[in-house]
Amino acid sequence: MSTNPETVVTKTTQILHDTGVDESLNPKTEVARTVGPISYMFMWIGDGVNLGNMTLGASLVAAGIATLNIFQTFAAAILAIGIISAVFALNDRLGYRTGIPYVVQLRMSFGLKGSIISSLLRGIPAIVWYGFQSWIGGTALNEIIKVFTSGAFDNVFVCFVVLQLVQIGLSLYGFHAIKWVESLTSIVIMLALLYVFGVLLTSHSAVIADKWVHARGTWGLPFFAFIMMFMGNYAAIFLSAADYSRELKSGISDAKRGFLYFIPIVIAYGFVLCIGAMLASATGITNPVKAMAIVVDNSYITVFVSAFIVLGAIAVNMVANIIPPTYVITLLTKIKYKPAVTITGLLALCSFPWVLVQDSSAKGLGMFILIYSAFLGPIVSILLIEYYILRKQKVNIADLYKEDGPFAGYNPAALLALLIGAGAAFTKVELAWIIGVVVGGIAYLLLTKYAFKDSKFKKGTIFE
Repeated sequence: MSTNPETVVTKTTQILHDTGVDESLNPKTEVARTVGPISYMFMWIGDGVNLGNMTLGASLVAAGIATLNIFQTFAAAILAIGIISAVFALNDRLGYRTGIPYVVQLRMSFGLKGSIISSLLRGIPAIVWYGFQSWIGGTALNEIIKVFTSGAFDNVFVCFVVLQLVQIGLSLYGFHAIKWVESLTSIVIMLALLYVFGVLLTSHSAVIADKWVHARGTWGLPFFAFIMMFMGNYAAIFLSAADYSRELKSGISDAKRGFLYFIPIVIAYGFVLCIGAMLASATGITNPVKAMAIVVDNSYITVFVSAFIVLGAIAVNMVANIIPPTYVITLLTKIKYKPAVTITGLLALCSFPWVLVQDSSAKGLGMFILIYSAFLGPIVSILLIEYYILRKQKVNIADLYKEDGPFAGYNPAALLALLIGAGAAFTKVELAWIIGVVVGGIAYLLLTKYAFKDSKFKKGTIFE
């Protein structure tokens, strides 16, 4: 059966009434898709313009001199963004054509029970990052209030809780809230960054040219390591691409959707990355907050920088860290979307983010990132191989919702390939994502063909 959206949605909806799956996990109909191309692009701009990505640009400057010059920096960025956009457009296709979310897409490869494991590998890190971003935002909000109260108020935890409650309230409205929040924050932040960019060009252009633009740099391992860092930043997001594409209005070709990712990521990442490298070159400081305080020297700098951090934290959470774990909770508990999104926010409150921001915890946070990232590459490669190679883009979507259907249980080939790919990724953590993609994908093809000969998951594939 082909993945014609109208045919699939009609048959699937009937089955959903019998299984009790929450309506938020139903395939999105054309009428329910309210996000247009412009709003979709603003969503990814809002996701990209944040302090973390600025820090990525600043990290290029070591001991006062950039490890990559401006040409190498943007060559690496364009390569990485091209790969990211391609993977996005490939992995979002099933969700876009049929309207199913990521947690249901996983069933195609891992099975109903197996998908629980793979969905948690995306959901749990998102909850931790939700709390982490909110704590950073709460810290910045506290600084703003301190300025306006002349130091009378100083309580980061209260600001953290308030910001978290605000985000829970916004997320209750689903993608309707994300659409306008991202549009607003991306415009405000980009205008603020344009001001910083202008200051850097007019007052610090000579030192920036010397330390970054004309730096010797390298086309060696640091160049490719920077590409991998880029990829790592988006590894979790394009894994659950279906969660976003199912909200996008129908009628947009695969190539055009690729540009809907490529253009905003270039604008957001390219600009923020550039400012991060320029700030570090001009000041010799790799912390963008401290560097910005030196460059933009006026009495409102604390409020300016803090507002940027608050808006950036909200923007990132709304796109990357709220919807995926909410769908996981909805799937596992069968509760409604609004209670699930509230639970997601409360779990983020309980993730102890204040521990992760301490200097003594930096190494542990880095290890946490490496551990979960090693699993993301194999999962995305398994999904792509399943859909494009094994099933030739033909999936009976209704079967994905049947508790006793052909996707019931778990697929041992997918779970084993996931472990093999992740194990290989740990051998060279700097290149973990690409290693996991290649090894996990090859392992899945071979295991599906040669192992588990009586597996029901071969049905409908080229190995049936």
